[in-house]
Formats: sequence, structure tokens, C-alpha cells
Amino acid sequence: MSLPERASEFQNPDIEVLIDEATLKRRIAELGAEITRDYAGKTPHLVCVLKGAVVFLAELIRHIDLPITLDFIAVSSYGDATKTSGEVRIVKDLDESLAGRDVLVVEDILDTGLTLNYLRNNFLSRGVKSLRIVTLLNKPSRRLVEVPIAYKGFDIPDAFVVGFGLDYAQRYRNLPFVAVLKNVSVEDPRSP
Repeated sequence: MSLPERASEFQNPDIEVLIDEATLKRRIAELGAEITRDYAGKTPHLVCVLKGAVVFLAELIRHIDLPITLDFIAVSSYGDATKTSGEVRIVKDLDESLAGRDVLVVEDILDTGLTLNYLRNNFLSRGVKSLRIVTLLNKPSRRLVEVPIAYKGFDIPDAFVVGFGLDYAQRYRNLPFVAVLKNVSVEDPRSP
């Protein structure tokens, strides 16, 4: 992709900035400080939910002043559809055991709660010592299943958002801010 094409992604008229880069980074630094305080004396094992949360994870770990370990999981509830089936399946499982660990699940957006509820129950069954969730974005108006959140970046309205790791058809993940994608005619195909 040439530079002019990439630059046009940042200035696309179909995106409207919801949370600017400075605000995101400031809040993520605060979350990192809270996690550092709450996990003092421990080694939290951060599990990133792929793909959307990877940008959030990369920024967050810069602000956690503790020894940490990382792992990644990918889940799907859509198959080839644009609307969730409500059934969650693991596409890429963890590389390491969770038994006896202080696990912190890192998610980009909490929407209906179905995916995080599934992951929470799955991880609890694997013998974790403790389990908490940190999400960058929270969309409470769409909640179908309540999931306890220990750390939350921002509550957002019921709008289709992209940027800072979140995508639409694999586009916009590289935006340094969170934006509302206007003129989208499908339900959010990411967040069951």
C-alpha cells in the first residue's frame, strides 16, 4: 500500500473520530497503573483475544510495571455470516496451561457479552487461580449476558466502531484512534 493510499484511510469521510489517540493513550496508561497496583507481588498472565485486542494489548503492557506472561486465543461466532450465531468456538487455543495462574483477559470490545462469558467459563474450568477482564471499549446497550469487568477503558454508544485494532472487513485496524464507521448497513460482525 502506498503512502497516499494509507493516508486516505486516516482521512476517510466515512469515519468520525469517537476517541482520539491522546485520550486513548492516557486512559490505557491509567489502566496499566491500576493493574500494576492490583497485581502487586504477582505475575499476571495476560490472554489477548485476537485479532482486535492486539493493539490495545501492545499499548497496555507498556504501562504494567510487573513481570507478565502473554498468550493469545482466537474465537469465532460467525463463520461466514455477518450476524452472530450465538455459538462461540475456539479457532486458536492457548499455548500454555492456565492452571494456578492469575489470568487477565484482554479484550477490545465488550458488546453482547456472549464471547467473554464463554471464555470466562472456559478459563475457570481450566483451574485458574484468579480471572479478571480488561476491555478497552464497553457497549452496555447491547448486553445479552452480564460479564464482570475489572478494568474498563470507555463506555461507548451503540455504533459500529473501528480503529485501534478494531476492523471492518480487515480495514481500519491501523487507525491510531477509535472512530464510528458511518454508512455501514450490517450489524457489527465482530462482537457477539
